Amino acid sequence: MHSDLFLVLLYFFFFFEIHTIFLHCGITMLGMIWVRACSALVGFRAPTCVRSLHSFPGITVAQIDEEVAKLLALKAQLGDDGKTQFVLKTPKGTRDYNPKQMAIREKVFNTIIRCFKRHGAETIDTPVFELKETLTGKYGEDSKLIYDLKDQGGELLSLRYDLTVPFARYLAMNKITNIKRYHIAKVYRRDNPAMTRGRYREFYQCDFDIAGQYDAMIPDAECLKIVHEILNELDLGDFRIKVNDRRILDGMFAVCGVPDDKFRTICSTVDKLDKMSWEDVKKEMVNEKGLSEEAADQIGEYVSMQGGMDLAERLLQDHKMSQSKQACAGLSDIKLLFKYLQLFHVTDKVVFDLSLARGLDYYTGVIYEAVLTQASAVSAANEAQNCANAEESVSVGSVAGGGRYDGLVGMFDPKGRRVPCVGVSIGIERIFSIMEQKAEASPEKVRTTEVQIMVASAQKNLLEERLQLISELWNAGIKAEVMYKKNPKLLSQLQYCEEAGIPLVAILGEQELKDGVVKLRVVATREEVDISRADLISEIKRRTEA
Repeated sequence: MHSDLFLVLLYFFFFFEIHTIFLHCGITMLGMIWVRACSALVGFRAPTCVRSLHSFPGITVAQIDEEVAKLLALKAQLGDDGKTQFVLKTPKGTRDYNPKQMAIREKVFNTIIRCFKRHGAETIDTPVFELKETLTGKYGEDSKLIYDLKDQGGELLSLRYDLTVPFARYLAMNKITNIKRYHIAKVYRRDNPAMTRGRYREFYQCDFDIAGQYDAMIPDAECLKIVHEILNELDLGDFRIKVNDRRILDGMFAVCGVPDDKFRTICSTVDKLDKMSWEDVKKEMVNEKGLSEEAADQIGEYVSMQGGMDLAERLLQDHKMSQSKQACAGLSDIKLLFKYLQLFHVTDKVVFDLSLARGLDYYTGVIYEAVLTQASAVSAANEAQNCANAEESVSVGSVAGGGRYDGLVGMFDPKGRRVPCVGVSIGIERIFSIMEQKAEASPEKVRTTEVQIMVASAQKNLLEERLQLISELWNAGIKAEVMYKKNPKLLSQLQYCEEAGIPLVAILGEQELKDGVVKLRVVATREEVDISRADLISEIKRRTEA
């Protein structure tokens, strides 16, 4: 009798728990059905109950066990109070940055900003979200990656996808016809993230653009020169800057027999050649985009071509390409571009590549993209990881890209007034992925602060004297730190300096106070020298600001 009562209570408790789970899941009626169905089973002993389940049509004991396991897992997730347990994590495609990572990041930003300013750029900022209408129809097939914000009963808004379209809107809205600007800010893409390759849903872009009516290819050449300078200074390894022209692509499509209405969609497919083989690209053109095999094969002959000014000259003589005025105009500009790049001494890194397409709809002329060569990617990875999967860990693809977009501003101007523009965007997140791994491999410690000196004491009861000295240093513009203890041990203070990479220590003691001096210690060499209080600030600057 007692065993029967125990089974009844056990069944009741178990099914009450199931009912609780369903209630918290918002399925009250279904929960009641479960309780009713299970209540009928409570009157049986356990073996009888299991045997009776076999008589239910279409239900097996294994299926019931599986469902019970799911319910128990759900109960565990809900917790004792029935509330869903909160999991602390960053959203998919985003990440936090610790102080060491931010120090590396800041170094990269400073390198890029110095270059932009060296070329005479000024900076602007725009809202992180735009009217949805502003962004719609500017990105081709990538428009599906735009984050739309939930309608709050007002304007329909979207997070910015890049910095170029907001820049064009800014120019049109403010009736600006020429400007050389840089803009560093976050953008958002509902893409499938690949964190190890520096592809995120939230990331920074570093843009440099020249807007205005200027002679052909002079601003374009400067943009390529900027990319060359930045990648050289960051020392990421060997790289190539691929260039092409949208007019050459359109002319090529026309002479190969691509219908006008398929130009943009075929261009988006060609843009995948850096990620897919030609066979797969051709299959997409023919099977998915409806292009004839003959046209695809002709495109394949052209997109395999690479070279320099000589290739542009050869294509101008090509019996097919020479039939397209668009293509000839683009090829003439490519020749002129290489002439200017020779004067800038950057042609060793630039290649004319007919496979480069860049899928964004707003490009109208020259386009370019900087990629790390496979050899340098493998080298950087081996240094950083020293393991078998190193190549994968730094396979970051393109690290910069851009081009000419002469018609974008006119799309926002009520009178359709065109403002020719050309620009480049530096892929900071992808560059950072490499820089971070190189820093991990380097024996050199990454400093996360810029503190020049620690004010320390050698004896007790010298807190006030330390605070007075550090105040003098701060007022003189010296970056200084002090321990937040009344009587810290000297050894602890010195160890902190070594760990934080602080180069100097100003040590105060009773004797130093009597003599009007400070004992200045060099952390790296442990050399100590007495410096008068009057000369301390100039001595610190001399030693740390060289």
